[in-house]
Amino acid sequence: MESAEGEGPSGAARAPASKDKKGPKSRSRRRWRKVKTKASRLLHSMDLHTMTQSLVTLAEDNTAFFMNQGPWETARRLSSVFAGIREQALGLEPILGRLLGVAHLFDLDAETPANGYRSLVHTARCCLAHLLHKSRYVASNRRSIFFRASHNLAELEAYLTALTQLRALAYYAQRLLATNQPGALFFEGDEGLTADFLREYITLHKGCFYGRCLGFQFTPSIRPFLQTISIGLVSFGEHYKRNETGLSVAASSLFTGSRFAIDPELRGVEFERITQNLDVHFWKAFWNITEIEVLSSLANMASATVRVNRLLSLPPKAFEMPLIADPKLTVTVSPPLAHTGPGPVLVRLISYDLREGQDSEELSRLVKSEGPRSLDLWPRPQQAPRSRSLIVHFHGGGFVAQTSKSHEPYLKSWAQELGVPILSIDYSLAPEAPFPRALEECFYAYCWALKHCALLGSTGERICLAGDSAGGNLCFTVSLRAAAYGVRVPDGIMAAYPATMLQSTASPSRLMSLMDPLLPLSVLCKCVSAYAGGETEDHSDSDQKALGVMGLVRRDTALLLRDLRLSASSWLNSFLELSGHKFHPKSVPTAEPMRRSVSDAALAQPEDPLGTDPLKSLTLQDLSLRGSTGTSDTSELSLSAEKLGPSTPSDVNFLLGPEGALEEVEAQDESNTKNRGLSVSAAFPEGFLPRRSSQGPTRMPLYCSPIAKNPFMSPLLAPDSMLQSLPPVHIVACALDPILDDSVMFARRLRSVGKFVTLRVVEDLPHGFLSLAAVCQETRQAAALCVERIRLILTPPGPASPASPLV
Repeated sequence: MESAEGEGPSGAARAPASKDKKGPKSRSRRRWRKVKTKASRLLHSMDLHTMTQSLVTLAEDNTAFFMNQGPWETARRLSSVFAGIREQALGLEPILGRLLGVAHLFDLDAETPANGYRSLVHTARCCLAHLLHKSRYVASNRRSIFFRASHNLAELEAYLTALTQLRALAYYAQRLLATNQPGALFFEGDEGLTADFLREYITLHKGCFYGRCLGFQFTPSIRPFLQTISIGLVSFGEHYKRNETGLSVAASSLFTGSRFAIDPELRGVEFERITQNLDVHFWKAFWNITEIEVLSSLANMASATVRVNRLLSLPPKAFEMPLIADPKLTVTVSPPLAHTGPGPVLVRLISYDLREGQDSEELSRLVKSEGPRSLDLWPRPQQAPRSRSLIVHFHGGGFVAQTSKSHEPYLKSWAQELGVPILSIDYSLAPEAPFPRALEECFYAYCWALKHCALLGSTGERICLAGDSAGGNLCFTVSLRAAAYGVRVPDGIMAAYPATMLQSTASPSRLMSLMDPLLPLSVLCKCVSAYAGGETEDHSDSDQKALGVMGLVRRDTALLLRDLRLSASSWLNSFLELSGHKFHPKSVPTAEPMRRSVSDAALAQPEDPLGTDPLKSLTLQDLSLRGSTGTSDTSELSLSAEKLGPSTPSDVNFLLGPEGALEEVEAQDESNTKNRGLSVSAAFPEGFLPRRSSQGPTRMPLYCSPIAKNPFMSPLLAPDSMLQSLPPVHIVACALDPILDDSVMFARRLRSVGKFVTLRVVEDLPHGFLSLAAVCQETRQAAALCVERIRLILTPPGPASPASPLV
């Protein structure tokens, strides 16, 4: 982006002055940013053909040079890697050109050039640009005595592997292009063929994208943050199975995290293992780290200060709402009932100013204590009048994690900038409360807010629904449900990177989940499966309850002391192994024993002789046949624990099943693929073979459940008559987001039925940028764009307003 490119020259000019002050670490960071900035400039200054030809010329020159350097092993590998770069670049250019030639057919309009095909081409060009810059560096410095051959070789090999995998994705995208309906981004054919496609796709090697190449497609300023997250994730995942709670996890992660920072290849292998093997309960635990009081307090210290921040508990009582068609008639809004029966709904009220009604006795009776942080309500000598508007917010988190607490920082900024009260809904999370529980709670809270807006400090003249990711999905489905009930729909919706197709189906943008560090495909499918009722509840804490408080203290103390010894030993051994690894280029497999020293020791626990939990091995289709007839009735959509049967703590298996079961599943999958007679790998030209994952088969719900086809779960599948009931919609999406096509196709559907919709696509940022608003300038600009979209909704139309929305 322009801001990232503009920092390079100024930073370079200041470098000599700060050399003595900041030391080698600071200089290393500046050099790293300078490399990324130069690669970004190459990306924007060259067309695809010129970039490819320049890279091929440099690769040939470097190949010839290192071939003449004698039998030196590093020189031989450098010659080989440059030959590989030349081969992959020449093979990739034609397919990228074909994809780019038809990409405009899938855009929303000429002013919004965005879809999965464009994103895939852009990502491949980013990889080519980095290789071009690195090849130029090698050509210029290869004769220098300061040339670090081993370091440059490792980086070139990593990006060559990434380029090879991107070429495979381009062939997959070409297959989608030939198979899909004209203008459609999602595969709409036979479900069996979709499963075959995904089964083939998920076997691709992914670790290269999580090591040295982590986040190469994003803006340079956010990559250090992504590296920190990835190191924390693999460290957390190493000890998750052995110690699910307690101080021992943090202590062990502190020691083992250093070796993942030193060895990016090891980090990539471990990241791939975690994303493929650990189930949704791990991701719930990891994403909920932001809910820890210490971390949330630190985040709040850097956010705006508000006068009102109160957690409310709405009692599960039915109430009447007037109908829009005839306000004299009413409809009963019942409390949420699915899965767990009637229960209170938690909501958080955030307001920059104390407004009338927000300190009323009636509202105070609903306040739920949060400890010392619950009283952000400051006494004020004078109240502000009620706002004319109200924002109802649904947070993201894949339907399985987080609450409004994790999203407080940007919600407080919204409250300050817009001057409007915000009601954020803490809906129940899957897998304990699958669909439609979250929808029921959000709709109930929305109707309660309409009825009691005076208590919230608003007159309710303008109502805006806002949400990100899963919350964006709930914005659409709550509005559809409001229209179905006949009550007032909101005046507008602002959805940031929403998920509108909750099925395991292929699309060009979802191919990019192979390399996305925040939303890998396996994680996306596991979250969707949990929301659809395909994941069992985690009962792993039952043994902790039996221990009692003192038992937990003694257990965690013992685990802490044990892990301090184990982790310190592993930490020292990793340095010894790494030092030996540097002098033996062929000893790449030594990373595996190093990982086994802690990780496999923690994970190699005795298995049930009968295998894994039978519920875990079921696909969504199996569950739907057990507990649903495929209709949209609430009672039939609810896959409760009574239908699935009881579960014990020993039944919960966080990893894949025993090897025999996996081999059986793999053999069955291969047999089914052969019987269909449509080999996905036939899309590859002769002589090209991408790298395959070494982690073994991944058990994923490849077949779609009838539940996922419910329009109240996948609004993209709603009929035109339902979509026509939606209010004006403003969507802010990410060009490099695996669910970008959800936004593009949903906007096209809305426009096809004559509804008002705008789509803004931000460049070079990952999914979830709202929660990263404080990380860099680019995320702050994207968050400001969301605020502007909300302001358009809250500004009532009038004769002075422009005819078309601001874009």
